[in-house]
Amino acid sequence: MTPQTASNNPLLDFSDHPLFDLIGPEHIAPALDQLLPGAATALETVTAKDFPADWKAIASVLDVATEKLSRAWGAVSHLHSVADTPELRAAYTQALPRVTEFYTRLGADERLYAKYKAIDLASLNPEQKHAHTLAMRNFVLSGAELLGEGKERFAAIQERLAEVSQKFSENVLDATDQWSALVTSEELAGVPDDVIQATRAAAQKEGAAGHKLSLKMPCYLPIMQFAHSSALRERLYRAYATRASDQSEAVKAGKTEQDNTPWVKEILALRQEEAQLLGYANHAEVSLASKMAQSPAEVMGFLRDLAKRARPFAEKDVAEMRAFAAEQLNLQDPQPWDWPYIGEKLKEARYAFSEQEVKPYFTAPKVLAGLFKIVETLFEVSIRRDHAPVWHPGVEFYRIDRAGHLVGQFYLDPGARAGKRGGAWMDDVRARWLRPDTGALQTPVAHLVCNFSEGVDGKAPLLTHDDVITLFHECGHGLHHMLTQVNERDVSGISGVEWDAVELPSQFMENFCWEWSVLRHMTAHVETGEPLPRELFNKMLAAKNFQSGLQTLRQIEFSLVDMRLHTESDKAQDFMQVMRQVRAEVAVLESPSWGRTLHTFSHIFAGGYAAGYYSYKWAEVLSADAYAAFEETAGADGEPNVETGRRYRETILEVGGSRPAMESFKAFRGREPELDALLRHQGMA
Repeated sequence: MTPQTASNNPLLDFSDHPLFDLIGPEHIAPALDQLLPGAATALETVTAKDFPADWKAIASVLDVATEKLSRAWGAVSHLHSVADTPELRAAYTQALPRVTEFYTRLGADERLYAKYKAIDLASLNPEQKHAHTLAMRNFVLSGAELLGEGKERFAAIQERLAEVSQKFSENVLDATDQWSALVTSEELAGVPDDVIQATRAAAQKEGAAGHKLSLKMPCYLPIMQFAHSSALRERLYRAYATRASDQSEAVKAGKTEQDNTPWVKEILALRQEEAQLLGYANHAEVSLASKMAQSPAEVMGFLRDLAKRARPFAEKDVAEMRAFAAEQLNLQDPQPWDWPYIGEKLKEARYAFSEQEVKPYFTAPKVLAGLFKIVETLFEVSIRRDHAPVWHPGVEFYRIDRAGHLVGQFYLDPGARAGKRGGAWMDDVRARWLRPDTGALQTPVAHLVCNFSEGVDGKAPLLTHDDVITLFHECGHGLHHMLTQVNERDVSGISGVEWDAVELPSQFMENFCWEWSVLRHMTAHVETGEPLPRELFNKMLAAKNFQSGLQTLRQIEFSLVDMRLHTESDKAQDFMQVMRQVRAEVAVLESPSWGRTLHTFSHIFAGGYAAGYYSYKWAEVLSADAYAAFEETAGADGEPNVETGRRYRETILEVGGSRPAMESFKAFRGREPELDALLRHQGMA
C-alpha cells in the first residue's frame, strides 16, 4: 500500500493554506495514520532521558509535530461545522476518538511534565515564561499528576466527553435542519418581503407550492417578530424551543435518538467525576482555574448583583409590553411566542421605525466595506481580497497588511445553508509563530463564520442591524488573533487569553455599530443606493437600549443555570429543575413548561463555555470600559481617535495571551475595570 503524501492527500500539505476544495472524507483516516504516529514519536523523542530540558529544543520537535496534527484536524473539524455530509460525519466520528486519545495522553504525560519542570526559567523570554506558567497549570488540569487507575479513568472520560458532546451537537444540527413547514402567502401576512421571496424560492426548489419555512435564524426570527398570525408564531416557537428534546415532534414521532436529555445528564456527570479526580469539588472550580474570576461564588455574586440592577428595568419593559399588547393589539394574555411580535410592534410605535425599514440599507458588500474602513483607520492596516482554496462559492478570503507587510489573513463565510451549524463564530486556522524548526515567521489565519440570509433575485444580501453587530463581533475576535505581535504560538493571538476576557475585543467592536461616523460609510439602499438617513439612525439610537433590562436578565439566566449545573452535582441529573429554579429567581417573563432551551445550549454542552457562559457579561464590563476611552477621546464629529486606537492595539490586541488579561487592561486604561460604563451603555445607569 502506498503511503499517503502531500501530493495525494490534501490534509498532509502544509506548504500554505488548507486545500479545502480538495479535502474529502476519504483523506481523514490516512492523514491521521501518518500524523498521529509522527506526533507520538516526537513525544517519545523529547521525553527521552538524554533529551535536553530546553524550551526551544522541545518546541522544535514536539510542537512542530503537534501543530501539523492540529492544523489538519482543525481543517476537518471546520468542514464538519460548515459543510457537513453523512460521509464526512461518519469519517469524523470514526477519527475523533483517536485524536482525543492522543491529546489526552499528551496533556497527562508525566515525563513531559517533568521535562517542563526542569526547564531553566532564566533561559526564557517574558512570552516564553508566561507560556511555561500556563503549560504547567494545563498539565495539572489535564491529569499529569494522576497515577494508575485514576489516570486511566481520566483518559476514558476525555474520550467519552468528546464523543457525547459531538452527539449533542449533531442532534442540534439535525433537529434544526430536518424541520420544515409549507405555508400559504396568507399565513405570512406581515412578514418582510425578502423573507417571503426566500421562502417561496425554497418551496419552488422542491417543486412545492407556497412557502417553505425553516428554523434557521434568517427565517425563524423575522417570522417571530413580524408574522401577524399568532398560530404560525406558536407553531415555529414550539418547534424551535423543543428541538433535540423529549418534547420535539421528531422524538414524539419515534426519532428518540435525537433527544439530547441523556447526553446532557452524561456530560454533567462525567465533568463532575473528572473534577473530583483532579482534586476539585466540581467542574466550575476546574473551569475557573484558567479564568480571571477567582471562584464560582464570585461569579454568582457578580451575576446576582447585575440581575438586581437590571431587574427594575426588565419589569418596566414587561409592564410596557403588556399595556401596549392589551391596548393596541387586543392581546389580553400574551403567550411566550407573542413577546417578540409585541416587542417589535411597540418599538415601531415608540420610535417610528422597524428593523425592516433599516435592513434595505445594510447591503452585505457595503457593510463589509464600512467594517474594513474602521479597522483600517483605527489599527493602521489595509485589507484586500486574496486567494486561497475555499469550501463553498460564497466564501471570501482576505489579507491584512501594514506598511506593505503581511500581518494576517482570514476566510469569511457569511451565508446560512443546510449542513452548516447555526450561530456565528471565529476560529483559528493557524497561529502567529516564530517557527523553531525553520526560524521563519508564520503569520496567523482565521475563520469568521456567520449565518446571514442569502441575496434574492441576484440582489446583494441584506443584513439586519443585529447581523451587522454580529459581523463586527466576530471580526473583533479575528483581529485579536490576527494583529498579535507575539511570536510564541501558545500565547499569541487568542491563545492563552483567559476565557472570561476573550470576549473583550469582540464586544468592543460592537460599539462602532452605533456610531454615526462609522455607520454612514457602510449603508446603501439596495434599490436606490442612498445612504441611511440621519433621522432613521437617530431613531435606531433612541431604540438602542429598548428592553436591555430583559436582554440582560436573559443572559444572566443562562449564565446562572450554567454555573449552578456545574457546581451542584447532586442536582445535575434533574437539570430542568435547576432551570426552573433559576427562572423563578431571575426571569420576569414566564416560559412554557415544555420549553427545552438547555437541549440546544451548545455553548456549554458542545462548545468551550461550560461554567463559563458568564464570560459574555464579565467581558462586557471590560469592553464597555475600554470603549469609554474612545468616547473620551473622540473628535468633534464622533470620529474615533487614531492615537487611542493605536494604544488599544498595542496594549491589548498585539500582546494576545502573553500576559494576564488584567495587566493588559490596566496597561490600556491605567486602572482596573469599572461597571459604570456598561450600565450607562445599556441605559441602566
